[in-house]
Amino acid sequence: MKDPYAILGINKSATDKDIRSAYRRLAKQYHPDHNPNNVEAEEKFKAVGQAYNILGDKEKREQFDRGEIGADGQAHGPFGAGGFGSRQGFHQEDLGSFFSDMFGGGFSGDFQAGGTAGRRTSKGSDRRYEVSITFVQAILGTTLDLALGEGGHTEVKVPPGLEDGQTLRVRGKGAPGRTMRPGQPGIPGDALITVSVKEDARFTRSGRNIRMVQSVPLKIAVLGGKVTIDTPAGAVTVKIPKHSDSGKILRLGGRGVGASRQNPAGDLLVTLQIQVGDLATELEPFLESLPEA
Repeated sequence: MKDPYAILGINKSATDKDIRSAYRRLAKQYHPDHNPNNVEAEEKFKAVGQAYNILGDKEKREQFDRGEIGADGQAHGPFGAGGFGSRQGFHQEDLGSFFSDMFGGGFSGDFQAGGTAGRRTSKGSDRRYEVSITFVQAILGTTLDLALGEGGHTEVKVPPGLEDGQTLRVRGKGAPGRTMRPGQPGIPGDALITVSVKEDARFTRSGRNIRMVQSVPLKIAVLGGKVTIDTPAGAVTVKIPKHSDSGKILRLGGRGVGASRQNPAGDLLVTLQIQVGDLATELEPFLESLPEA
């Protein structure tokens, strides 16, 4: 199988963001929905998915870079790249009888392609999915009920603070594994769910903080008062200091990205935007009476 870096058109110094961008671009280009009855595009689509299975997973990427696994995700066995079976032309099903003959029928160990002893099963391949969530769901966290095709329905917990393009792993919801022993189920692969976050007209993200613009009537800006602000977690009443100018920033502690085990909650940074509104007509005579600045 071709080098996954070459398939995605990136080099080994590529960042996680570079890898995600390359995968998204190529997956969209070769997706079967855009290339009906195109066998070549279908093969390239599969190759792109397999390459991202390796490089999109930090642990697998490190293993590949160290030469511990191949481009197909299989471990390199003790007899060189691809394992003993691939170099000598053996299939997984043949290994047990081969070693039994070698040791005079006294060997009863189980085998897995890649030279790993102790199992008569092989893990199924991972399956990739994409899902979109709202900005608020991403920063506060949510639970999604997803239909994963043959994997059935499953609940996926989205942790607070998830960023656009991140991938969630759901164990055991990938392709079924193979087994060589009747009645013994294979080990299923995982579902890898890449999450895209929709933009929000009200909020933007800045690290663990959230930014927004809040309109404030001129009277409240001059005299001070209270306004209602719709935060990601719900509406709150905020006191506006008197003599507030447009551009003044109020910090609402704990109203940004939701808290997680690793990080405390972020803040909501509210930029004030003063609205003259209906007072404009009444202010005109007063402003005209003022000396020019």
